[in-house]
Amino acid sequence: MSTTRQMSPFQTWLLAARPKTLTVSLTPVMVGVALAWFESGAVSWLPALAALLGAMLIQIGTNLHNDAADFARGADSGDRLGPARAVASGWLTARQVERAAFACFALAMLCGTYLAWLGGWPIVALGLASLISGWAYTGGPRPLAYTGLGELFVWLFFGLAAVMGSFYLQTFRLDWSAFIAASMVGLQAAGVIVVNNYRDLDGDRAIGKNTLAVRLGRRGSQVEYGLLLLVPYLLLPLLSGLTGMKLGVALPFLSLPWAVNLLRRFVSEPAGPVFNRILAQTAQLQLAFGVLLVLGMAL
Repeated sequence: MSTTRQMSPFQTWLLAARPKTLTVSLTPVMVGVALAWFESGAVSWLPALAALLGAMLIQIGTNLHNDAADFARGADSGDRLGPARAVASGWLTARQVERAAFACFALAMLCGTYLAWLGGWPIVALGLASLISGWAYTGGPRPLAYTGLGELFVWLFFGLAAVMGSFYLQTFRLDWSAFIAASMVGLQAAGVIVVNNYRDLDGDRAIGKNTLAVRLGRRGSQVEYGLLLLVPYLLLPLLSGLTGMKLGVALPFLSLPWAVNLLRRFVSEPAGPVFNRILAQTAQLQLAFGVLLVLGMAL
């Protein structure tokens, strides 16, 4: 605990925001904008930056709200296996964290106002759904994270919504290539949630937090994790057929050995603090897959 007392306010808030997984909101926007450039030959940078900032603010707001809400529900006890949380560790009060969460949501709404002015009612609906779901992830009478819907939430909002929304703001249309690209990065983003819930399975079951890991058990979660990591590679040929990408579509396969190694470790390692590293590396895998996909579009 002595190290935490030495942290500056900036370091405290940075840790509360969970920086190791913030690429989960960066990657889909990057992929959506790159795909729009590949198909149209142009990029509108201000909408791209606003979409990126809005997505990251929603993720940070969701993380902060999750910190306070899980503490209130008793999910962040002293024997948790995951990284220390700001409220449970006493670094910040629940009131401070909740205020910061809603400040992030408010700032995201400002970004969304500009994007809605550009994109019209589809962006309004998307923005409101994203904000409400960010709060409902661990808030309200039936939080999404407590009912086994966490992975679906991530696939929808950090896959479909972020990629297709970013693509739409650049092209003002949607197509199947955007859906496939969105599904790829959304599936791997959902893998991050699987690692988190697999690590915390026993503690979550004890407090009635019925994540999908609790419902599926250890073996079922291992299968789920494998599918979420590997199916995106199977979708690459389909994306190639839809977009006309040729050699470049093979670049993301360079990250396949990393994905296979993560799956091997996920299956073989006993649940414990080691899964904190697997979680961070799963987010890094999604970023690497996305960067390689973007580079492939530039070939």
